Amino acid sequence: MVHPTIATDIPYTVRRSARARRVRVNVHTHTGVEVVLPTRVPERAAATAVRELRPWIERRLGEAQEVRARIAARGGAVPYLGTPLQLVPQAGRTRVHRTGERLLVPAGDARPALERFYRRSARAEIAPRLDRATALAGSSYSALDIRAQRTRWASCSAGGRMSFNWRLLLAPERVLEYVIWHEVCHLEVLDHSPRFWALVERRWPDYRADRAWLQRHGATLVL
Repeated sequence: MVHPTIATDIPYTVRRSARARRVRVNVHTHTGVEVVLPTRVPERAAATAVRELRPWIERRLGEAQEVRARIAARGGAVPYLGTPLQLVPQAGRTRVHRTGERLLVPAGDARPALERFYRRSARAEIAPRLDRATALAGSSYSALDIRAQRTRWASCSAGGRMSFNWRLLLAPERVLEYVIWHEVCHLEVLDHSPRFWALVERRWPDYRADRAWLQRHGATLVL
């Protein structure tokens, strides 16, 4: 339920969570402000949180508006490792097919089929790059998963299991390469200590620029 109130005049939704330990406010690019309440916290706590965090919320809402504008500016195309691919809707089509710099997509809402295409492509793009990086580093990984993580671009388990977000294919190629090298370095150093970042810098010297790009533009990596 949306709760626009006189006290806050910022519309927000409330979600109850048995796992939440405190009141949390999220600002989502496409769905707006969400307040997460622990099960036993009274609902008036949501309005209080929104009032108290108003300056931060307004900044985030402004950023979200900019993100939506950048996505809208794509027109009828989607990015693929830095290359815009023109969407060509075709009636009766159920599977996305790439031909050159065009993507043949189902007519209507093509996003489910596009996501399946990007998931398939992510494994084909990431696996050889990951193999090359680990070979150069003299390390190895145990498995590769392609996922749709909500809060991470990639991860590396203590056992060497690699997981990458398919949405990285919406970023420039060198950003994907940075994330791969980031995870390969985790095969040697699992934390984000100075030793880890020194290792990243040796293996991917311009990592700061790519990390900054991802921090600034990551919210635009959606279909």
